[in-house]
Amino acid sequence: MNTVHNDDNAGRPKRRFIADLKSGEIIEDQVFLIGAKDLRTTTNGSLYIHCILRDRTGQLLARHWQATEALYHQMPEGGFGRFKGRTESFKGALQFIIDAMQPVAAGDVDLSDFLPRTGEDVEQMFERVKQILRQVRNVHLLQLIKAFVTDEALMERFCRAPAAVQMHQAYLGGLLEHTRNVLELATLVLPRYPRLDADLVLTAVFLHDLGKTAELSYETRFAYTNEGQLVGHIVQAVVWIEEKIKQVEQATGQPFPADLKAALEHLVLAHHGDYAFGSPKLPAMAEAVLIHHLDNLDAKVNIFLDKIAADPDAESDWTPYVPHLGTRIFKWHPAERDR
Repeated sequence: MNTVHNDDNAGRPKRRFIADLKSGEIIEDQVFLIGAKDLRTTTNGSLYIHCILRDRTGQLLARHWQATEALYHQMPEGGFGRFKGRTESFKGALQFIIDAMQPVAAGDVDLSDFLPRTGEDVEQMFERVKQILRQVRNVHLLQLIKAFVTDEALMERFCRAPAAVQMHQAYLGGLLEHTRNVLELATLVLPRYPRLDADLVLTAVFLHDLGKTAELSYETRFAYTNEGQLVGHIVQAVVWIEEKIKQVEQATGQPFPADLKAALEHLVLAHHGDYAFGSPKLPAMAEAVLIHHLDNLDAKVNIFLDKIAADPDAESDWTPYVPHLGTRIFKWHPAERDR
């Protein structure tokens, strides 16, 4: 891997985003985030570097042939590099062949070029979340909600965090957007089931993924924290509920109802719906079933829509195969074709 030398910022090529790259391009001087890297061996025994380059518009498979361990260690995983190379088509997908790379300090790049973000207004979404939560009438749940909403540091992270590393709403503001969406869905569905405890549902929806603010890191890339790997967002949310309830009890001098606390914690613990998907408990309340399916609905629909939007082949009716969905996605809609 040769080192690129170019200290003239003004003379550098205009920023090219991954979503705009085509096969057969020569890339002279572009900065990418190195999302992951691996040192592998070819069939003839030589080393090559397999890595994933990212920017806010997507990711790109990259390879550097005839590599060495020293060159591999020079590439900062989770950091930035200035690359020279060429794009080509490989098995129907775009890949980048690296000729040269120079590490770049995070302070020397515009981070907004590398972390995707929601297209919606964050302040408006947060106001809508609070507006929906004002529908809650149970005084104990209202006090608990207030304890969370007035935690400014936590709410700042809540408004910035992605909803996932790679799956649904994997962009800054994605967690807030997902939570707002599920709250909106709950307000539409709850009137159909008047026997359900709407206050409990809305409070649990607000809190169900809040632990992702600690589970995920999102400063220069989206990844799992050590805490996220060891504890996870579901258990973390329950820990915070316990802590906030103690704060409420100290502030009010009144005990928080034990059954209400257990029910709320159950809704959070069961929202993944199945042990196979990391749910510590299976849904044992009708409210838990509702939250699980509304949560899954918003996540799945957004995965489909994001894959369609990110597909660079506008001529195809189908996206490439999506492994975690087990299918390709049909992109066009008959109603749009008839217009």
